[in-house]
Formats: sequence, C-alpha cells, structure tokens
Amino acid sequence: MNDEKKINIVLAGQGNTGKSSVFNYLTGLHQHTGNWAGKTIEKLEGTLYYKNYTIDVLDLPGIYSLTTYSEEELISREYIIKQKPDVVINIIDSTNLERNLIFTLQLLELECPVILVLNMVDLAKKKGVTIDFLKLEKILKAPVIATVASRGYGLTDIIDKVIEIKEEGTRDYHIPEYGKEIENIINQLSVSLKETELPYPKRWVAIKLLEKDKETLKTIRQINPQIIDLADTLGKKLEDIHGHDPDVVIADERSHLASQITREIVKISPHRKMTLNERLDLITTHRFSGYLVMLLILGGMFLFVFSFGNWSSSRLDLVFHKWHDRWINSFGNAFIFSLVWAAIESVLALIQIALPYILPFYIILYILEDWGYISRISFLMDKLMHKMGIHGKGCISFIIGLGCNVPGCLSCRIMESRRERFITAVLVTLVPCSAVSVIVFGLVGKYVGMLWAFGLYIFAMIIIFAAGRLSSKFMVGEPVELIMHMPDYKTPH
Repeated sequence: MNDEKKINIVLAGQGNTGKSSVFNYLTGLHQHTGNWAGKTIEKLEGTLYYKNYTIDVLDLPGIYSLTTYSEEELISREYIIKQKPDVVINIIDSTNLERNLIFTLQLLELECPVILVLNMVDLAKKKGVTIDFLKLEKILKAPVIATVASRGYGLTDIIDKVIEIKEEGTRDYHIPEYGKEIENIINQLSVSLKETELPYPKRWVAIKLLEKDKETLKTIRQINPQIIDLADTLGKKLEDIHGHDPDVVIADERSHLASQITREIVKISPHRKMTLNERLDLITTHRFSGYLVMLLILGGMFLFVFSFGNWSSSRLDLVFHKWHDRWINSFGNAFIFSLVWAAIESVLALIQIALPYILPFYIILYILEDWGYISRISFLMDKLMHKMGIHGKGCISFIIGLGCNVPGCLSCRIMESRRERFITAVLVTLVPCSAVSVIVFGLVGKYVGMLWAFGLYIFAMIIIFAAGRLSSKFMVGEPVELIMHMPDYKTPH
C-alpha cells in the first residue's frame, strides 16, 4: 500500500458511549494493547482494511473534557494536536446529548476534522427522544452519523465518511463562538499570539490561557512570558464583567451553547413515561435502599461463589482421587509414582481450589458490569472512598481484588491521577482475595466459628480504611472529584 492509501483516525468520547464497541467492530482481531509512552494508561490500537485503504484506528481513553485534570485528558489532547490524525470520530451518547456536546465543542476548538457519531439512537427512541441529525450537521458543519454500535448499525457509514473526507481534503468546520465579551477577549489574545510559533491553534491557546490551563501556561511561559501577563489582565477584565473566574465563565458558555443546540435539534415526547431504568435507579442509588440493594447483591454473589466453589471443589476432589487410585495400580513402581503425582498434584490443587471460586466470581462480576450496576456501586461508595483519599471508582478495584489482588492492582489504571493510582494499588494488596477467603471460611469458619471468620473480614476492612486514611495524609494532593456517567441498565451480552 502506498502512503496515499493510509488513513489515521482516532475515536474520542466520554465514558460509556459505546466507543469500545465501535472500536471492536471496526478493527476486529486486528488490534493490540499497550501503554502510552512513560504512562500506565492503556493504549488501544487497531487496523482496518477497507476499499484499498489501510486505516489505523486509535481508541483514546474515555474522558469528559480536554482540560488537564487527569493524565487521560492530557494524553488525548496532546495526541490530537501533535499527531494530527486525519479524522477524529467523536462518539456521542444520544440519550445524553447535551452533556456530550460540551465535549464536542472542545474538540471543535482544536480545529480538527470531526465526525459526530450519535450512538445508541435506539435507546434514545425508547425514551421518547427524537433528534434532527441534519439540523445538527448544519449547525456544527460536521458530518453526523446515527449508529447502534451493539448491533453494528451505521458503523460502515463511518468509514465511508472517513474515506470521503480524506479524498476531499480540507473541509470547513465550525469553530464554536461564545458571548460577545468573551469573543473580544479571545480575539485580542489570539492576535498577540500571531507572531508566536506554536504547534497548537492560536484561538485554542488563547482560550486555554484564559482558563489557566497548566500545560499551556508552562509552554507559553517558555516561549513568550509577556503573553501570560496579557492573559492575566484580560482574564481579570472578564472576571470583572461576569463576576466569576474566566475558566468558569468559558465553561458556562460551552454549557449554554450545548444546551441551545440540544433545544434546537431534540424533541421529547410529551407523553413520555418513567422508564424501567429510571425506576431502578431510584432504588439502587437511594441513600437508604441503594446500600441495602448493594449488600444484597454482593452478599448473594459471595454466597453463590462459595456455595458453587465448595460443591465443585468436592466433586473435583472425588474425580482426582479416582485418577490417583487408577493410576497407582497401573503405574507399577509406587516410589516413582509418588514423585510424579506430587508434581501433578500441585497443578490439580490449583484447579480444585482456585478455579471453582475465582471463575464464577469474575463471570458474575462481568455480568454486573455489563448490566450497568458497577457504576452504581462507585456512586454509593464515593463518600466513604474520599475519606481514604480516593474517589468512588477505587471501589471497583477493591471488588476485583476480592477475586485476585493482581488484576485488582492492574485495574488501578482507571484512577485519574498518579496519587490515586498509588493509594488504590497499596490498599488493594490488603483486600482478602478469594484464595484467602477460602482459607478464612474453610478453616476459621469450620474450627473456630463463622462469627470469628466474619470478624477477621471486618478487621481487614478496618485495616484497609486506616491505611487509606494514613496514605491520604502523607501523599501530596487532593482526591479528584468523581465525574462518572451511569449507563442505562441493559441485558448482559
């Protein structure tokens, strides 16, 4: 393939928009996973071969903005700006259009070719939401494609549009404009940057300077410190007009513009009834019933895991004993057989003791995650987790650690900051995994009493909480606030 037949695209969007489903559909088995250079954040890349084109697809981390509050946001922003992909595919949740459009406006500020993919249009329709896709395309001057990624609907249209953009060359994309006072100040700052060589769009840099973006300030300070003084002066002027910090003013303008666009293109059925999902959320996120439901679900999960584990472990034990008796009679030399069996027994012990407990645990955990309940647990546990120096998503790593500490530690990459990843990883190592739980309930529960077994569990939780409190005191920085979208409940695949 020659260079002209190669296209680089990135998938960008907020969490739980179906971005991973789009990526998996487009790349199939032609994908690989790694880490971003010098980071612990997962990097997903894949390749698609279509109409004599080799299309490299990069799935950026699910983020809620293009500020630098987290490493994921910084990585995503820097990649789009510096690597300049041919097309940025913005995956949008059609059921939460207004919130997703705020992120879309930030992408358009980067002055890059964008395709808007409105995913989950089937769920929006069920909620009585009708979207005028043509009007949205006209307003933002960017292609809009409706999809249902879980069923593959509309996904081929994305690639056809990507190829069309590549073959047509540069297109005129809409750059969001805000209030008159804000635009005047942005333009003044943009003009002052005219002679400055930058890898970024001048208007975007002006906005980021007003927002006091740390990475942008650092870059400009090295090139032309006087511009920062001008940005401070203009920012103060904007603050005097609106009575708020410039970053708050600009965020409000984005939110207002997203709301205005949504009102123009969305119609909601007046006869809409409360959906089953909304009824479930009233129960599962309630400050009283939410915790009761969580305890019942997790308690039921562990009851099933240990009941199934005990049953299957005893059955496997009978099978292995039959093998032992059969083989010892046919082996001949008892001494040599004892050596061979000792080696085999270590493997059989893993199968007999670990798998009957770990396998059903992770199957149920996957079902809960795919159903959409895990994010509700994070929401409920956020307040308690903050007392330990992390936010609610750390609870997910703890739950995974109950199966095995190793994947629990690996899952800490979902935490936004290095500080939170470190604290979570340390605490996960203290979580009693399924192997430890088997010993606690199997030995302590049987010979001392179940009350003592539960007492050991409670003691372990106290140790984890105390360690979290201590870690948060000694680690520099504050816990990042939890920004998390709770997806609709859906049938697990």
